[in-house]
Amino acid sequence: MAKYIVKRVLLALLSLFLICFITFFTMNAIPGGPFNGEKAKSEAVMKVLNERYGLDKPVPVQFVNYMRNIFRGDFGVSLKNGRDIAQMIGESFTVSAKIGGMAVIVALIFGIILGSIAALNRNKWPDHVIIFFVTLFTAMPSFVFASFLLLIFCIQLGWVPVWSTENPSYVLPVMALSLSPMAYITRLTKTSMLDVLGQDYVRTARAKGVSPLKVIFIHSLRNALIPVITYVGPLTASILTGSLVIEKIFTIGGLGSKFVDSITNRDYPLIMGTTIFLATLMVTMNLLSDIVYKIVDPRIKLE
Repeated sequence: MAKYIVKRVLLALLSLFLICFITFFTMNAIPGGPFNGEKAKSEAVMKVLNERYGLDKPVPVQFVNYMRNIFRGDFGVSLKNGRDIAQMIGESFTVSAKIGGMAVIVALIFGIILGSIAALNRNKWPDHVIIFFVTLFTAMPSFVFASFLLLIFCIQLGWVPVWSTENPSYVLPVMALSLSPMAYITRLTKTSMLDVLGQDYVRTARAKGVSPLKVIFIHSLRNALIPVITYVGPLTASILTGSLVIEKIFTIGGLGSKFVDSITNRDYPLIMGTTIFLATLMVTMNLLSDIVYKIVDPRIKLE
């Protein structure tokens, strides 16, 4: 286990370096710059700005300097407002993490429960009803469902207040974020449960008179969760960093909005900071997923 974790950590560090390398050079290869705008600046002003932020040096030199600063924990400052990048990411991620964390929990709980019910009632009316709504939530784009929730429960009925930083309401954003992952987890759980319920050890347990609840939760569901764990790792990383569409509809100032704004404004340090943060979160969640495999099913060998 320890050898496997060390190997995965080294591969993760290599992956992060390649992501930094590709992002940095691709970002600088695109025509234009962070100080180009509708109002043209004089050459003298552009020269001073480029020298101040080190953009006057060759791109390879800029990359080496940036990586040197990253190893010291310095993500730089925004080229648009002068704020510290690490502080901006921390503030934005706090909002996204609260909503995303609740959305992941809701998607997992309801997805596993509904998937298990559908598998245990195969080709019966509970299965048909669950699959109908799962297909609906999978096919419906998130921005459509988020707009529907906002229109009905916030504007028409007035049951849920509009999002505000002073009095945030997490109900509608969490619902909009969790429904599509919940539908996918439901399908994964049902398919995996049907496969596990047909295994010899499950039939043997039933033949020995083991209680149905023990057969479901001890012998079946535990092994059926492995495909779900595979999906939950990257899902958690993507949801925790925020959904751009959901954040825009509910006017939530999360990390997703900051990332898109950084691209629009050609804010190089903010682009790199958010990219590195997202990549780190993604590889970390994938590593944790592999470790959870071993906990759920001790038969799995990590080499």
